[in-house]
Amino acid sequence: MITQDTLIHLWLHLGWPLLRLLIYLAIGLLAALLIESLNWTHKLAVVARPLTRFGHLSPLTGASFSVCFFSAMAANTMLAEGYDNNRLSRKELILANLFNSLPANFLHLPTTFFIAVPIIKGAAFVYIGLTVGAAVLRTLVIALLARMLLPAGNSEASPAGPPPPSTTPFRTALRNSIKRFKRRIRKIAAYTIPIYILFYALTEAGFFAAAEQFIGQHFAWLSWLSPQALSILTFQMAAEFTAGLAAAGALLASGSMPMEEVVLVLLIGNVLSSPIRAVRHQYPYYAGIFKPALAAQLILFSQTFRALSIALVAVVYYFLAM
Repeated sequence: MITQDTLIHLWLHLGWPLLRLLIYLAIGLLAALLIESLNWTHKLAVVARPLTRFGHLSPLTGASFSVCFFSAMAANTMLAEGYDNNRLSRKELILANLFNSLPANFLHLPTTFFIAVPIIKGAAFVYIGLTVGAAVLRTLVIALLARMLLPAGNSEASPAGPPPPSTTPFRTALRNSIKRFKRRIRKIAAYTIPIYILFYALTEAGFFAAAEQFIGQHFAWLSWLSPQALSILTFQMAAEFTAGLAAAGALLASGSMPMEEVVLVLLIGNVLSSPIRAVRHQYPYYAGIFKPALAAQLILFSQTFRALSIALVAVVYYFLAM
């Protein structure tokens, strides 16, 4: 028998989060379709034009880069629409998704900053500076790879389709966008809802918690770190980033660990904990925007590049500061 408590739990942990996700997806989809219908792609691409021209990336990629500073969902939806309409090749789609790493990082920066500074104080500036530096490095490397992999004329590609009529262009664009929105949102919901429910069931069954704890308990290869550092990693892996910060803050305040080691262990925890959480939180909506197989591929590339860049920054920091 389903009790009232069970229904409340389902609504708070499944119903409302899923509904909120679908609302955000719908807003992002409508915004992306409207931008395309109004032919604002070239205007939005101005922000990233030096990098996109260097990397032979199309104006659509540049526009998604600009939009990503405000909404990663809208930026990904623009890329998915471009790919479905053959305005982006699969190769450029993957590169464009990776290219958006920097603005996506800035989306979460305020939250991370205002949580970290009160807890670990000055170490927060160093840690956040290093993670932003890793994001900048990723974007520059992707621009360089794109320059080698994409044709030179790609950056001058013109948007597909004629511009909206000069009379009431916004209304015309909005009407066209709503028509396309109705078709597209059904497909997105058809993938997102069952996948989200599956991941909720896995979470309730303890699958992701067990996976994080398993990784958190197998740090033999990190024996060169102090026991205090390993305790921060355990909290960061078995619970969440804030728990790791709390442990780091306590150790910093007591003088048990220097700031440099705290920063280093937070970077290591970032590398180890992000992949599982990315699959858990990103895949349900990625699979709605892109096809499920393509979504998995994009997340794999994204997390691999992210881990490598942060690991590189951590190694450089270790030799400079430790």
